[in-house]
Amino acid sequence: MSSSSGLPISCGRTPPRRAQHRQPAAAGSAEFPQQASLRWPAAWLAAALLLAGCSALGPGAARDFDLQAHRGGRALAPENTLAAFDNAMDMGVTTLELDIGLTADGVVVISHDTALNPDHTRDANGNFLTAKGPAIHALTFSQLQAYDVGRIDPATSYGKQFPLQMPRDGERIPTLAALFDRVRARGAEQVRFNIETKLDPGRPEETAAPAPMVRALLAEIDKAGMASRVTVQSFDWRTLALVGQWAPQLQRAYLTTGRTLKDPRWTSGLRLEDFGSAPRLVKAAVGNSPGRVIWSPAFNDLTAAQVQEAQALGFQVVPWTVNQRTDMAKLMDWKVDGLITDDPGLLRDLMRERRMPLPAPSKR
Repeated sequence: MSSSSGLPISCGRTPPRRAQHRQPAAAGSAEFPQQASLRWPAAWLAAALLLAGCSALGPGAARDFDLQAHRGGRALAPENTLAAFDNAMDMGVTTLELDIGLTADGVVVISHDTALNPDHTRDANGNFLTAKGPAIHALTFSQLQAYDVGRIDPATSYGKQFPLQMPRDGERIPTLAALFDRVRARGAEQVRFNIETKLDPGRPEETAAPAPMVRALLAEIDKAGMASRVTVQSFDWRTLALVGQWAPQLQRAYLTTGRTLKDPRWTSGLRLEDFGSAPRLVKAAVGNSPGRVIWSPAFNDLTAAQVQEAQALGFQVVPWTVNQRTDMAKLMDWKVDGLITDDPGLLRDLMRERRMPLPAPSKR
């Protein structure tokens, strides 16, 4: 898959870059520490207070509609590549939505799939993989760079979904640091990032564990000085709980499907039947954490009443992944706070017709 809302200019300043996370002390299990804290320098505390002030605007405050390019806008360019993110910024989006994994040597890379996907991955000879490839976390970053992800296989069901995607041969799986550098080099100070941690609690062998993944992600965000522009999202709410403990100023997005809501392995042990609704389940998971919160449900699971309920609880609602004009229009009529889409051009057209403010393109 994969939200956030564009912050006002006064709330969107990049905090100081010199802020390193202290490694959390081991407590409870190594994968999910029960008690862990981070010391934040004074500058970071000031940034956190600034964000808290922004949060105090409340659910009824005016905010720009959040146009999110899912995996960089994979209807138009190869997913989760620098080419896709460049294309989205050329067009003008609020947020770059992306997924991350951790390589064998601890590099945070941008990939939706936990293993190399034959639908859009070619080997050093230019041939599409014939089967599911190695797991991302089983390869070093250097090994990963041998694969080309700049084109989809048009013969696959995946490829047939995106006939307008323009190939960019030679694109490699990028690092998160490379994306941050690209956005900074373009001067795209208004662009936000919605970063999904890709884990599956039912298949723990396929990825890094939650704690190492979150540590590595937070370190990259710190080094880039991007905390005020990042949302961390996940279906696996264990990672969001860790973010809430270790970097409570960061905005979090709770992803859901009908399936994950029924399985407490995804919801950090919480059970939907104990809370009566998905928004109240999210509220329970958030607890008293000060960071701003988004609920990102699968759009076809959502009702207008749930949008109202979630917003009354103080959340933004940003559904995923919405690619049809009629669905976009219906959800916008329900007053959602943004949409995650594979086709940001289509959503821009609809926003323009409704005389909504459009995110500005970023110059190269």
